[in-house]
Amino acid sequence: MKYVGAHISASGGVENAPLNAHEIGATAFAFFTKNQRQWVAPPLSKKSIDAFRDNCVKYDFKPFQILPHDSYLINLGTPDSEALGKSRYSFNDEMKRCELLGLDRLNFHPGSHLGKVTEEESLNIIAESVNIALSKTTGVTAVIENTAGQGTNLGYRFEHLRHIIERVEDKSRVGVCIDTCHAFTSGYDLSTAEGFTRVFSEFDRIVGFSYLRGMHLNESKKALGTRVDRHDSLHKGEIGDEVFTLIMNDSRFDGIPLILETPEESLWADEIKYLYSLQKK
Repeated sequence: MKYVGAHISASGGVENAPLNAHEIGATAFAFFTKNQRQWVAPPLSKKSIDAFRDNCVKYDFKPFQILPHDSYLINLGTPDSEALGKSRYSFNDEMKRCELLGLDRLNFHPGSHLGKVTEEESLNIIAESVNIALSKTTGVTAVIENTAGQGTNLGYRFEHLRHIIERVEDKSRVGVCIDTCHAFTSGYDLSTAEGFTRVFSEFDRIVGFSYLRGMHLNESKKALGTRVDRHDSLHKGEIGDEVFTLIMNDSRFDGIPLILETPEESLWADEIKYLYSLQKK
């Protein structure tokens, strides 16, 4: 079964996210557990935690349908000791927030080498950062998102994801999220049936579908291989509609949150309906 939703606002409290998702007809959702542009946030109150859990039950959202996202400030691959310490502290806090909310996964961008160390050295730092977070929490999987490879960001090749996974000690608590926009602009051509088959065969060989814990279904404003991260609304971008038809009719993408991060919030309800309409009876 497919679970489709969007990255929902949690303004006013995390407990509002399930309600906001329900209101647009979503069967999955993503959200930030705290302000994504601040290092420190007040602890979640028991009232908010209980209300979030109650609303998830009320609107029938189970943990595997929810893909929270960490702060954009976090860089788990930086070689700068002070910045790395802040990033690890914040990431650990976000993992703990997911644990308190009863969630089983946290999506994160792997990190950037900033031109100060090699890609391999930075990937090793990321893996170490994940190991630290897993050792301090229980029940929450660290979900690595592929990137467009903009600037010095890592994660733009499937080999990067595998490199991190190989060095994570608890393989049961590491996974990946594939963003269609990021994959396309990093050079993976998903725009045709042939390209889709080739890309996901490569993904299965290098990473493995057993690690797939979510997807971001985004169009791209930028062309194939440009390594620029600019999401677009469905029907408007460079990738085309075929990839979404293929995903919605492929059982390998069942049972995970399929999340829109398209730029026009007012279109999300229609985009969710459209994605479900692609399923062949």
